[in-house]
Amino acid sequence: MPEAVIATEVVIASDVVIFRGSRIALDTSSFQIPRGKITAIIGPNGSGKSTILHAIAGLIPIGSGTIRVLGVEPEKSQKSVSYVLQYASVPAGTPLTVTEAVQMGRYSTLGAFRRPTRTDREKVAAAMAHLEITDLAKRHLTELSGGQRQRVYVAQGIAQDHSLLLLDEPLTGLDLNSAKTIDKIIHDEPTRGCSVVLTTHDLEEAKAADYVILTAGRVVACGTPQQVLTLENLTNAYGLGALHDRDDTATLFPTEHHHGPNGHDGP
Repeated sequence: MPEAVIATEVVIASDVVIFRGSRIALDTSSFQIPRGKITAIIGPNGSGKSTILHAIAGLIPIGSGTIRVLGVEPEKSQKSVSYVLQYASVPAGTPLTVTEAVQMGRYSTLGAFRRPTRTDREKVAAAMAHLEITDLAKRHLTELSGGQRQRVYVAQGIAQDHSLLLLDEPLTGLDLNSAKTIDKIIHDEPTRGCSVVLTTHDLEEAKAADYVILTAGRVVACGTPQQVLTLENLTNAYGLGALHDRDDTATLFPTEHHHGPNGHDGP
């Protein structure tokens, strides 16, 4: 028998329109997201970045068009998709420890009322080690700083069995140590075959990605950073005059490499 062909895209969207109530949150758009790569979704506030993540995760319906995630409808791929929200509120007084919060990432396979297995415990411990929060294991979430709490939520995300990791502005407003730790996870995930999709406002983060989707109420462009982050595309997305201090694309992509906080090229 011939070997099964593995698709080179984890997400394929064709002529997608997405509503939030009666408002069009994303107008007619087509895009693809490559497998095993880092994809950055960038655009102004309210441009549809988080809407795309929600649609991929199967959290909001598609008004028209089609979207396939890992070859199926988004609702059918949820066990293979891990979604880390930018902000997750914890009710005051909730006695939830760091370990318990990370363990929630195993619920999709474990179930909410079954005892964790040895494999579950090992994956939780590994995720906590990767995010450098092992020493916080018994602390309550309400006792943590914003950066520490964000590391807990990313650990919860990677503790889940997944092949697609979605991150909503994962580095926004974080202290340098937390940003470096999460940035390392973002770059490590593709080395084990996982695809990463993140939203960002930061041009440097987008430049460091393998693939970029530029939004402005619709998908303006998608492709490599060099193809998408042109003066023309950015001006169209952000408005005429928003980038008036740049005179050519060379300023967007200088010859020398930019090194991010963890030593990778990137943020």
